[in-house]
Amino acid sequence: MATTAFTATKFVQPLSAVNTRSHDKPLFDPLKTTFLGSTPKLRRPNSAKLNHTNLHRRSAVVAVSDVVKEKKLKSTSNLLITKEEGLVLYEDMILGRAFEDMCAQMYYRGKMFGFVHLYNGQEAVSTGFIKLLKKEDSVVSTYRDHVHALSKGVPARQVMSELFGRTTGCCRGQGGSMHMFSKEHNVLGGFAFIGEGIPVATGAAFSSKYRREVLKEADCDHVTLAFFGDGTCNNGQFFECLNMAALWKLPIVFVVENNLWAIGMSHLRATSDPQIYKKGPAFGMPGIHVDGMDVLKVREVAKEAVERARRGEGPTLVECETYRFRGHSLADPDELRDPAEKAHYAARDPITALKKYMVESKLASEPELKAIEKKIDELIEEAVEFADESPYPARSQLLENVFADPKGFGIGPDGRYRCEDPKFTEGTAHV
Repeated sequence: MATTAFTATKFVQPLSAVNTRSHDKPLFDPLKTTFLGSTPKLRRPNSAKLNHTNLHRRSAVVAVSDVVKEKKLKSTSNLLITKEEGLVLYEDMILGRAFEDMCAQMYYRGKMFGFVHLYNGQEAVSTGFIKLLKKEDSVVSTYRDHVHALSKGVPARQVMSELFGRTTGCCRGQGGSMHMFSKEHNVLGGFAFIGEGIPVATGAAFSSKYRREVLKEADCDHVTLAFFGDGTCNNGQFFECLNMAALWKLPIVFVVENNLWAIGMSHLRATSDPQIYKKGPAFGMPGIHVDGMDVLKVREVAKEAVERARRGEGPTLVECETYRFRGHSLADPDELRDPAEKAHYAARDPITALKKYMVESKLASEPELKAIEKKIDELIEEAVEFADESPYPARSQLLENVFADPKGFGIGPDGRYRCEDPKFTEGTAHV
C-alpha cells in the first residue's frame, strides 16, 4: 500500500508466470476507456452514414484519479483517511480475519459441517465497500459470505451460531455457512450456486428505484452491492443483469472479487478476455479494475461508485483483483496453485499494509492497534462460547419458512405440523 497519494487506476499485476496480459501497454488508456464516474449518453449518428433508427452510445470520460485529485485539492491534508476512519477499517478487517481463522479451528474440531469457504486475504474488498453503506442499503453475497455479513453489522455471535447450526444463528441454524441472511441488516444472502445472487441483487436495486420513482418515497436512495467471483462472470445471469441494470439505471454496484481462481480453474485459462471490468462499458456502464489488496484504493473507488448509484446515475462494474489465502473451501488441500504465486500475494496482505500505513502516517500507534486485536480476539472467543451453548433447532422447525401458507401442505387445520401426526406416514412404511 502506498503511503502517499495514490491513483485508483494503477493496478496490481498477477505474477508474470501466470499473467497473459500485455506489459507493453497499461490496462487502461484514459483517452479511450470509460472510467468510473462516466455518464453514458445516447447520441444519434449522422443520418448520412447510418439509419436514423440506430443509436450508439458515447461516454464522457472522467477518471477516478481525477475525482480523487480534485478532492485532495480541496483538502488541507494529504492523508487518505482520518484516524477514526482508519480505526474502523482496521477493526473490521481484523474481525473478518480472526473470525475466519476461528472457523477453521471449529471446523476441524467437528463443530461445523458441510462446505465452509473462508475469506482470508480478501478483507480489503468487503471492508472497503460495505463500511461505506447505510443500514438501509443491501448486500448480496456468495457462498463465501461470513465476512460480508460481519462487515454489514450482523453480530459475530449470530454468524458463529449459524455456522454451528444453532437456533441463535441469524437464520436460526437453517442456513449454515453458505446462506447468511439478515432482514435487520439487509443482508440478502449467501447463495451456494455461483451467479444466483446477482438477479436477487438486481431485484433489490429495482425495488429501491420503484419505491423512489413510482411510490414517491423521496428518501429511498438505497443502494445494493452484488458480490461475486471471477468464475461467475461467464454465466448468463451476470450478462442479463448487467443489461437490465444499465437499461433501467438501477442503483447497484456489481463487485467482482477476482481472486484469480474458480475452485481449481485459473481465471486466465477459463475466459477469452480476463479483463472483466471491460464488460461494463459493453453494457453502457462504467467498468474499473482496482487493486483489491489495498483497502484504501478499494474504498476510494467504492465511494464514487456508491455515491453515483445513490445519485440515480446507474450501475457500475468494479473488478477487485484480490487473492484468497486458503483453499477454495476447508475441504480443499489447495495443491493446484503455484507456491510462488501464493507467497507473492501473502506478502501483500491487506491488513499488514493498512497497519503499516496507519503507523507510518501517525494515524494510530502500535499499542492502539494491538488493543483492537485483543478486543476482537475476546469478541470471537465469546461468539464461540455463545454458539456452543446455544440449543439446536427443534424438529418442529424443519418445515417453517418452507411454505408460504401457514395452513398449507406442511401444517394441518389444527395448526400442528402434519409430520408430527402418527398417521402422516401411514401406508408408506413399506417404502
